[in-house]
Amino acid sequence: MPMMTWSRLTLALLGGDADACYNRPDAGRASRGLGAEHRFFLLSKQVREGAGRVVMHGHLEECFRQIAPPADFCSLRFVHERSEVLSVRQNVLQPVSASEDIGVMLTVFEKGGMGYAGTSDLTLTGLRRAAEQARTWALQSAGRSVVDFANILSGPPHGDYTSVEQIPWCSVPLAEKIDLLQTQCACLKIDDRIVDWEASLWHTEMDTLYLTMDGGRVRQRFHYIVPMLSATANAGAETHVRTFGGRGYCRQGGLEVLDHVGFRTAGPRLAAEALQLLTAPNCPSGTMDVLLAPDQMILQIHESIGHPLELDRILGDERNYAGTSFVTPDMFGSYRYGSELLNITFDPTRSEEFVSYGFDDEGLPARREYLIHNGTLQRALGGLTSQVRADIPGVANARACSWNRPPIDRMANLNLEPGTSSLEEMIAAVERGVYMHTNCSWSIDDSRNKFQFGCEWGQLIEDGKLTTVVKKPNYRGISATFWHNLKMVGNLDTFCVMGTPFCGKGEPNQVIRVGHASPACLFVDVEVFGGE
Repeated sequence: MPMMTWSRLTLALLGGDADACYNRPDAGRASRGLGAEHRFFLLSKQVREGAGRVVMHGHLEECFRQIAPPADFCSLRFVHERSEVLSVRQNVLQPVSASEDIGVMLTVFEKGGMGYAGTSDLTLTGLRRAAEQARTWALQSAGRSVVDFANILSGPPHGDYTSVEQIPWCSVPLAEKIDLLQTQCACLKIDDRIVDWEASLWHTEMDTLYLTMDGGRVRQRFHYIVPMLSATANAGAETHVRTFGGRGYCRQGGLEVLDHVGFRTAGPRLAAEALQLLTAPNCPSGTMDVLLAPDQMILQIHESIGHPLELDRILGDERNYAGTSFVTPDMFGSYRYGSELLNITFDPTRSEEFVSYGFDDEGLPARREYLIHNGTLQRALGGLTSQVRADIPGVANARACSWNRPPIDRMANLNLEPGTSSLEEMIAAVERGVYMHTNCSWSIDDSRNKFQFGCEWGQLIEDGKLTTVVKKPNYRGISATFWHNLKMVGNLDTFCVMGTPFCGKGEPNQVIRVGHASPACLFVDVEVFGGE
């Protein structure tokens, strides 16, 4: 939809007059020489405010009542997302990046078929056109789908969810946020051998509305923040990077997150560790114990538990693109995924975690569930459609990356529950091993079974004590057996709430946020190797 059309729609919704606004002397001064996109920004600014959101939701609800086709089911999913990225690199402010995306997805079930259509044209005409396209696709897919969508219907959802935000992003002036980044960036430059250094903040606000033709209404509003620090050290042929968890310290909330994750104090430590790696020996090779810090555990959980348990992948839907899974439908309820210390939960109820929500993108209420309990596989990462199709218990995880993509089975908050061991006890239990921090490389086969992961930082554990810092620590294993070697699970003192803003899946591709929380964990008899 052209930007100018949306601008006029905005004014009409807010009781204004587009032509009168364009012809006002002050509007003329503000927009003289500006293109359509800039005039769109000026005129639609009010929609970012609370009153504007209420008006937009009311407009969509009224339109939906008029355009919902005579079908078995119809839903409208509205998404309005605004992002801002601030970055200071080598003590120089980088161009501020801001983006905004808005649109709806209409989904229709009819005669057992399903169709959907997305549009950024939010006029009555545009929404009606999308609903008609969705219905056409539903009729064409009837009798040809792998699932009868007449069996997918559930009751109308009702509810609201809002991120807990103690210090709203918008309450702190831009200049103050830039000053913070300038300070943190300067803290990274502790030596001439630090050749690149950067501090950044990425904030996203997302407003969603989900409506169903039988009266369902779910409104959710999210605030995400991703802090990042990076220090690159170089000496001759040696170059090493230390990062702030590799963007892993992403959470839901406001600027209070920075203090919760230690953003203001981490810079000097990261820079010092990058310098240490310049003269560190390579990680030794051999079979030994591995103690993984939470910022590596999140990758281990993500790749060797999260993706293998996605039910659409198990059913074969991803095999042409991202592969299949070593997990098969008959394993649920009996398969020993790991040792009795392994407890994995799907938990969208932790308010601070990156992907908490009240309902998934198909309106299914979200709740905490065990996927693996005391080592035994219990439940899949499958939304309502996959659950009905496979007759396997799942969770509320049908998620889409935006308004122009359909919901598919995705990870949300996938956590390894804490155990009882302190970090000191785990270190003391190791005769020969490596303590590894912060993922920097990953490779896993197309059934999510054989893997090889590398970390930024390693430290030897010898006779129960931390000793030599080593560079390029790597390890490999097989998912089906690796988790059986889980010997000790850290307690709450080692537990960290983290995540990633980038998880790709689906055709067409969808990059989506995922939350992970984990304590430090000790594994025995792991194949470890260095960078040479």
